[in-house]
Amino acid sequence: MDVTVLIGLALLMSLIMALAWAVQRVTGASGWVDTIWSIAVGIGGLAAAWAADGTPERGWMAAVLVGLWSLRLAGHIGFRTHGAGEDPRYEKLIKEWGSAASLRLFLFLQVQAVCAFVLVLAVYVAASGKAPFPQITDIAGGVLSIVALAGEALSDHQLQRFRKTPEAKKGVMEQGLWAYSRHPNYFFEWLFWCGWFVIALGQPEWWAWFALLAPIQMYWLLVHVSGIPPLEEHMLKSRGDAFRDLQSHVNAFFPGPRRDSPALSAPSKETRP
Repeated sequence: MDVTVLIGLALLMSLIMALAWAVQRVTGASGWVDTIWSIAVGIGGLAAAWAADGTPERGWMAAVLVGLWSLRLAGHIGFRTHGAGEDPRYEKLIKEWGSAASLRLFLFLQVQAVCAFVLVLAVYVAASGKAPFPQITDIAGGVLSIVALAGEALSDHQLQRFRKTPEAKKGVMEQGLWAYSRHPNYFFEWLFWCGWFVIALGQPEWWAWFALLAPIQMYWLLVHVSGIPPLEEHMLKSRGDAFRDLQSHVNAFFPGPRRDSPALSAPSKETRP
């Protein structure tokens, strides 16, 4: 592990997120911040795969996987936010910060740069393996990441299709993969980063365990911080009892069998005349 390379990758993430801050300040459209973040991880991941001193084949596999991830996610978020202006989450924060909004937004995006670096670090560690390619861990991790990419893309496609239907105005999505998890796209996003840890396990160096930081961080962010909590708060306000019923019989994160809804399983209070 080359510390100089890691410092360079960290600075790269910081610079790109500083660019995201500048874009928001100039255009007033924070909807592009998440798109730029996805691109930052992709650029950092490609740089990490190139700088790693592992076998060339493993480096190429890492570059292809992180490149596909970045292109898909950045394209999806960019298409969704095109012309949308301010992201409601950032708009709320900027209003709360008041006159200190510019500085606090800059610092907030630098925190996102740190999160991006943790993911890039996983790519670097996985691509640094010197064992002959492919190991069973390369195959398992690669397959896991590809399945996760496909699952996330399918989840996003199903949700986009639902949003175009009349039911989307007042109803909740529980079709396809969404019938078994309230947030299957988040689950598959987390699963993708698990794949990098599996790949990294093929090398004996102790620092291979640094790759575990990526799925740990992603789980924490998606389940406890910026993913599920604010989204479900919004859904409860906008969908009310329909979303509460969904919460009662569909897992929040990990896909699993549907449970009986209390509304359906409770005995009827009606009596015969």
